[in-house]
Amino acid sequence: MTAVTAYSSIRPARSDDAAALVALRCSVYPYLVRGEETTRRMILSPPPGEDRIFRVAERDGETVGCVSAFRDPRSADAGFGRIALHVHPSHRGRGIGTALLAEAAAHLRSAGVRQASVWALPESVEFARARGFDVSRELRFSALDLAGFDAGPAAGFEAGPAAGFDAGPAAGFDAGPAAGFGAGPAAGTDGIRLLPLREVDGQALYEADVAAATDEPGDVPSQPTPYPTWRYEIWEEPGLDRDASTVALADGVIVSFSLLLRDGDRAWSDMTATVPEHRGRGLARLVKTATLRRAAASGIRVAYTSNDESNAPMLAVNARLGYRQIATQFSCLTTLTD
Repeated sequence: MTAVTAYSSIRPARSDDAAALVALRCSVYPYLVRGEETTRRMILSPPPGEDRIFRVAERDGETVGCVSAFRDPRSADAGFGRIALHVHPSHRGRGIGTALLAEAAAHLRSAGVRQASVWALPESVEFARARGFDVSRELRFSALDLAGFDAGPAAGFEAGPAAGFDAGPAAGFDAGPAAGFGAGPAAGTDGIRLLPLREVDGQALYEADVAAATDEPGDVPSQPTPYPTWRYEIWEEPGLDRDASTVALADGVIVSFSLLLRDGDRAWSDMTATVPEHRGRGLARLVKTATLRRAAASGIRVAYTSNDESNAPMLAVNARLGYRQIATQFSCLTTLTD
């Protein structure tokens, strides 16, 4: 079905929209990394249990906006959903965002969702507020130029100096002593073995992910990610770099990991985390640095990450490593009324 506004038409996304949607995403959020294969897969075969939709706004054959809306399987409240809205900067102020947002809200209401969040750029916060959203929290995005990257003498997958850190929206899992720069060689890393992700089992990584994500910052109470969702979004993600992504093992069990998504020469630190029992040892720093070194050696030019603004220790670690803040977004919440 196609909806027509005064300025554009809105229709369900198709698999052949992938290239245009990636280009649109880069024009709105140049620091986010999602390639055509991942985008096409999400349109053709959305994640299980999310009731996800995709809509595209067109004007004269050009993709000028898009929206996706879905139930959040990580929320402890089955009535909580998320909306991702993109409008090309050159086509704002013409009702596209309003029309797309209305489509998303109507879909979520029909699926039984009663509260939803959307990420807004600073210049879009007033747009969100005018449509019933309230600002909840701030997320900071940073970039690291990997040309000549070297964070210290520990190379490759050897457990040398405890260098590395947490990144991504789930940042903050290994702050405190683990983030310190005076730990010295091999401090806290005795008995730790590093491996590329390619050499480990998916179920083992899932168990470590669930254990490490218990205190992830968020807008609403969370629950462990259902395994089918995790497998779709993480383990089977086309952009997951299994050679650069790194895990740390203690007695054969994954205790820390750093995942990297790749699209060409750009990369996104999807998550770096340590299970609670092994925090304070510098493991997140260790796996993160190994991941970045491998990424740089494989031709990745720049790595992006994000941190909740309340996570001061990890923001400081990233800054010391060379990351620079490049953008801010705000999570905005609304109640969906009939």
